[in-house]
Amino acid sequence: MHKDFFIYQAQTTKFAAGFEVEKADGSYIYGTDGKKYLDFVAGVSANTLGHSHPKVVEAIKKQADKYLHVMVYGEYAQEKPIALCKLLTESTPDPLEITYLVNSGAEAIDGSLKLAKRYTGREEIVSFKNSYHGNTHGALSVSGNETHKREFRPLLPMISFIEFNNENDFDKITEKTACVILETIQGAAGFLVPADDYLIKLKKRCEEVGALLILDEIQPGFGRTGKLFSFEHFGIVPDILVMGKGMGGGVPVGAFMSSREIMETLSHSPKLGHITTFGGNPLIAAASHATLKEVLESGLMEQTAEKEKLFRELLVHPKIKNINGKGLMLAVNLGTPDYTLNVAKKCMEKGLIVFWQLYRNEYMRISPPLTISLEEIREGCQIILDVLNED
Repeated sequence: MHKDFFIYQAQTTKFAAGFEVEKADGSYIYGTDGKKYLDFVAGVSANTLGHSHPKVVEAIKKQADKYLHVMVYGEYAQEKPIALCKLLTESTPDPLEITYLVNSGAEAIDGSLKLAKRYTGREEIVSFKNSYHGNTHGALSVSGNETHKREFRPLLPMISFIEFNNENDFDKITEKTACVILETIQGAAGFLVPADDYLIKLKKRCEEVGALLILDEIQPGFGRTGKLFSFEHFGIVPDILVMGKGMGGGVPVGAFMSSREIMETLSHSPKLGHITTFGGNPLIAAASHATLKEVLESGLMEQTAEKEKLFRELLVHPKIKNINGKGLMLAVNLGTPDYTLNVAKKCMEKGLIVFWQLYRNEYMRISPPLTISLEEIREGCQIILDVLNED
């Protein structure tokens, strides 16, 4: 399997691990080598409830027995997509009331940009330096790292970039701006959290000039920061909310939400303003609905602050410069990219899966399932400390 992986499957780097997976359950991934590995990454924030959560698996099995794909998005009424959209509306503040289901976070970003342009009739977009929104051409266009973009130009025109947490850049948001798009917590840049009342001031500026505010909650959404969506910590509500990753509990999904007034503009002039064949797939919607219901009812969100506190208490070491992030979305600064990659490799050898941040490789990612236990946190942190002590 290891050999065929490199022969037949396209690679994204020249140093993929090729780790052979046998099965995954709870907080652990089991290799074909007979070993189990504690997972502090959760599929890069995707496995909200851990691996193979029984309620998610059961929802998938029940739906599979009924029907799979039956029609392109938005034509037929299907139980699970409707239940998912209804529960999202009931769980989010006004004016978020309608959900458009798609296949991934990146597609949801593209859809949200189209929606903002369609509603406002404007063409200019303001995004943020060091932001990451995905790798479709639209999502890449509003991502703020030139190293990851330059080989794929030309990208979307009329996009400008401002600095996260810098209010002096607000004058670049004008009456020509269709939307401002940002991650509520910057992910690839090292889990940077908005300062003070920055988001409140940003929303006010958008309202002053008639621009829509799009918040990308693809990573922090679905309870990862202790709230269903992390914007709830910061006193604002976006005009358009984008989600993905942990929404599906381990299956591919994305969505964007807005008010009825805004969302309805995609249905006319032209019709099919956004269309997707498999968005709202009933199998995926069943898994997503089960995930959302469990996040809301299980008490896992309420436990997140305690788990974050334990991580911060345990991960104290001279080689740890600082820890960014919120909840179970933490970035541990180990000083240099080479050292962080080496630590990740040695942790894997000792049975712990950690990863690194896309733009800032000196930061080690810690984004375990919300279901991780306090004992598992202690177990994994001890492995990290052991590795740091060895080097």
